[in-house]
Amino acid sequence: MAETMQTDVAIIGAGPAGLFAAFECGMLKLSTVLIDALDEAGGQCAALYPEKPIYDIPAHPAIEAGALIASLEQQIAPFAVPRLLGRRIERLDGSRGAFALGTDRGDVIHARAVIVAAGAGAFGPNRPPLPGLEAYERTGSVQYYVRRKEAFRGKRLVIAGGGDSAIDWALELRDIASHVTLVHRRARFRAAPESLAQLEAASGPGGPIELVVPYQLHALHGEDGILGAVEVATLDGDVRRIEADHLLAFFGLSTDLGPVAQWGLQSALHHIQVTPSTCETSMPGVFAIGDVATYPGKLKLILQGFSEGAMAAHAIHPIVHPHTALHFEYSTSKGLPTAASGVAPAAA
Repeated sequence: MAETMQTDVAIIGAGPAGLFAAFECGMLKLSTVLIDALDEAGGQCAALYPEKPIYDIPAHPAIEAGALIASLEQQIAPFAVPRLLGRRIERLDGSRGAFALGTDRGDVIHARAVIVAAGAGAFGPNRPPLPGLEAYERTGSVQYYVRRKEAFRGKRLVIAGGGDSAIDWALELRDIASHVTLVHRRARFRAAPESLAQLEAASGPGGPIELVVPYQLHALHGEDGILGAVEVATLDGDVRRIEADHLLAFFGLSTDLGPVAQWGLQSALHHIQVTPSTCETSMPGVFAIGDVATYPGKLKLILQGFSEGAMAAHAIHPIVHPHTALHFEYSTSKGLPTAASGVAPAAA
């Protein structure tokens, strides 16, 4: 059922940056609504690699992506932030202080400011052009993300790709799978030096990872969508058959900002340009944070997205409360606001 909602800030994207922006807005008594095209909050952390450890979150030497999202959800719980999930923003009308956003399900959100925390936008895997691929996808024999490492315990895995994801998961699954074969079209991999050193050690004689280079995926063999073997080939026509229970293909993501790209925001290389001190875009009242935002010196780190969420929230406060001075206080002395800010929903 479509909804009509009134809020101070509409946050497009419920990944880590969007969730923390909702917290920062709540601390300033700004009401928010989270909107995301996915059916669950968490963005790529939840959808692509919930069990993958992240090592650069302050105060967490290591934290799994799914656990990070759970903690962010717990952090914003006092503010009872409503969310519209499985919705895609199709239009943005109005101006600073009085925007109206519409979703593909007919929802209308009236907001005084907008934060775009859309990451890379809607995403999906780049799929290898193999005959009969869909049947193997339906059974889970071919996958593009690792959501549960235990699903591969004792299995024969073929991992295809030459970047960080392929190498990281080959290393992560080497002690879980019965055998890991890493296939790449050339002998040189593109990954962090430390990961490459670990791969070299793990792929030596008798190691848990077998390197098959320079080969490319050529065909899948099995019955009723249940994989039995992966066929690979060189450019010279040499063909090799690898017995396998699963193929994990890591050829990157195809991303699309969708209608957001048509709003006329100043952009560069599919990223939205913002003012570094406020994260405001070229459209007054619309802000961008996280991976979708760019400015000189930008670092694509989750922690930078957190900082940008705080800056955007503080820049939005005078839009929502133009006659109220914001006296900044540390959370250690301020604590959480006594009453959660909310939105006013109405039947559409």
